[in-house]
Amino acid sequence: MSSTTRHTFIRIGFFLLLFLLLILLFPRTAGYQTGPENSAKSEQTEKKKKDKKPAPKDDPDQIGNRDISKGVNLYSIEKEVALGKQMAQEVEKAAKIVDDPVISEYVNRLGQNIVRNSDANVPFTIKVIDGEEVNAFSLPGGFLFVYTGLIRQTKTEAELASVMAHEIAHVTARHGTRQASRGTIAQFATLPLILMGGWAGYGAQQAAGVLIPMAFLKFSRAFEEEADLLGLQYLYKSGYDPTASIDFFERIQALEKKKPGTMAKIFSDHPMTSNRVARAQKYIQEFLKERPEYVVSTSEFDRITEELERQFGRRKAPEKAGGPTLKRSPSGTIEPGGEGKKGDEGDERPTLKRRD
Repeated sequence: MSSTTRHTFIRIGFFLLLFLLLILLFPRTAGYQTGPENSAKSEQTEKKKKDKKPAPKDDPDQIGNRDISKGVNLYSIEKEVALGKQMAQEVEKAAKIVDDPVISEYVNRLGQNIVRNSDANVPFTIKVIDGEEVNAFSLPGGFLFVYTGLIRQTKTEAELASVMAHEIAHVTARHGTRQASRGTIAQFATLPLILMGGWAGYGAQQAAGVLIPMAFLKFSRAFEEEADLLGLQYLYKSGYDPTASIDFFERIQALEKKKPGTMAKIFSDHPMTSNRVARAQKYIQEFLKERPEYVVSTSEFDRITEELERQFGRRKAPEKAGGPTLKRSPSGTIEPGGEGKKGDEGDERPTLKRRD
């Protein structure tokens, strides 16, 4: 070995030794941490992850104190309400609105409870349409219509509330006018015609016998997913079991597979893919703190569906759960007599938690 080669190896060895000494003497400088200090740091990191607050849009505690309708919107709130009111009037002219005071009052009260526990900044008008369709739809500005077919197909009050919460979410996030605002020039060209009632031939779809521009009823996948999560929050905030939404759609999907076309309407408006179901399940696990009990159903719901079957029944109604039902977590307990309270009409109903 030549002297030059030997000197090269000596220099390499010297630098390696110096590097090792730096690691031992200054572990932070070298990018390493050892011993108890590293363990404590890891514990602090994990604690920060656990204590990290969710973003406002994912936090049900922020309901009512956040703006979930951000985005391009050419409509003021006043114009949106006026537009929705005109559409709602056309729906009421064409559809058969249920005028039974007991049924309409119950559905309205159920929806208004969800509205109070939502991000709504407009008042809601909620009405029932006599129709076989297993569906509900909302219009801009706070107008919600629920078909008797949907009420009769749900098995619990929580399932009915879950569909209404989804539609209320579309309104609170202003999906209809936001989608129309970022639509094509052709869609914008229809606005003067919409205000005069001339909708035919401008990419409209039928809802309750009325042609309404698709921009206000058919939402993008992103808007549907946002309504899923907001709807879960509103359902949870209102005291209902948030998994009722998933249970309902999975059951309807199973019925649709058995007899294709029977439930097609609700899937055309609310396509509940397996990805959306999985996303909803993940959201419930990560962001909705488990409660000892949830409202699942009430005796009043059973009476309403029985009355609907008596008045409008064209097919056998689904089997209903009997009496007020509370879903308990494994560690939850119910105090004697705590399953409900006497209402004004003497019926027992679980108390619903309402936002102050």
